[in-house]
Order: sequence, then C-alpha cells, then structure tokens
Amino acid sequence: MIAKINFVPGDIIRVYEKIKEGEKSRIQVFEGTVLGIKGRAENKTFMIRKVVGDVAVEKIWPIMSPNIEKVVVKEHSRKRVRRAKLYYLRNKIQ
Repeated sequence: MIAKINFVPGDIIRVYEKIKEGEKSRIQVFEGTVLGIKGRAENKTFMIRKVVGDVAVEKIWPIMSPNIEKVVVKEHSRKRVRRAKLYYLRNKIQ
C-alpha cells in the first residue's frame, strides 16, 4: 500500500503486485508507461499500459490497494509531458 505517488503521466514504472493463488502468494511485476492518474485522496487510481508483442495491456490500480507491494519509478519521461491523460499513445505504434 502506497500513500503518496512520486510519478507522473509519461513515466515508466514497475508495480509489484501480490497475487494469491489458492493458499500460495507471490509477487508479480507489471512494468509500463503511466497513461494517467485520476481521482482524489484515497479514491485516486492510476493506469499503466505495456505492449507485449503485438498486444497492448492496460491495468488500473487504486493507490491505496493492499495488493500493491511497492511501486518503483524506472525512468522519468525524457520529454516534457503536456497532457494529464496520455490516451493518444493507444493509437501510436510502439
């Protein structure tokens, strides 16, 4: 569970998510570009997009989710991002 976010749209981040399968529990890493942050206070969510082969995967997590172990900023955006939501990346070929 993270209380404050230290990333902005356009950053590449890694989300370490707890996955429970039966009685076992493991950590799964999801790495991608932050498309947007939505909401206020404890209702805040963030959306990440990654491309695997030819398929794009987008996931949305609440900031205060107990399933998030940690969030690591891998790389800040090289360019200055001028939009709050980067939905135009869906149409871009990556």
